[in-house]
Amino acid sequence: MPITVFLLDDHEIVRRGIAQLLESEDDIEVIGEAGTASQALARIPALRPDVAILDVRLPDGEGVSVCRDVRAALERPPACLMLTSYSDDEALFGAIMAGASGYLLKQVAGTDLVGAVRTVAAGGSLLDPNATAVVLERLRKGNAPEDPRYASLSPQEKRILGLIADGLTNRQIGAEMYLAEKTVKNYVSSLLHKLGFARRTEAAVYAADRRRDGQQD
Repeated sequence: MPITVFLLDDHEIVRRGIAQLLESEDDIEVIGEAGTASQALARIPALRPDVAILDVRLPDGEGVSVCRDVRAALERPPACLMLTSYSDDEALFGAIMAGASGYLLKQVAGTDLVGAVRTVAAGGSLLDPNATAVVLERLRKGNAPEDPRYASLSPQEKRILGLIADGLTNRQIGAEMYLAEKTVKNYVSSLLHKLGFARRTEAAVYAADRRRDGQQD
């Protein structure tokens, strides 16, 4: 069975070039593509590719978010290979946090991209060595960039996340913040989606870990 691949890039000529490169290999088949994050989130679950090659910067979002959402939604998600024109430490950190299997610059040689697809399809991890070294150095020094998932939360959602970590129910959070219980429920659903969690217990553990590491606001 060939390795099935989905392509996400907002430039059609880039998608065509990558598709032509991959389709020239006997063991790889491109089964779908998209130019926006919303299109990708609709098509990837239906197509179930082995590998998703995702552009980091998109007109309506980020490839990192697509990676996180797909991995949260599917029992057997594709291996996500991030592809970008820019060496961005925070985007790389975000890709690592989202569970991406690889992160490459678009300047990568065609043979290396083909090899990367095969590597991540087989369950391996492949990250650009130079970019990874920078992020690991920042982690070592204790000044890693903010988790983009947490940064995406509104101030209200961050406060509710803290109260979830305190063990409060939606009704108790509503009383604390003078909000209707239904409104709190909507906030909780939103923050779970942004963090890539299915259950509030996961969010509570995440918030507790942030506190332990001294990252709470």
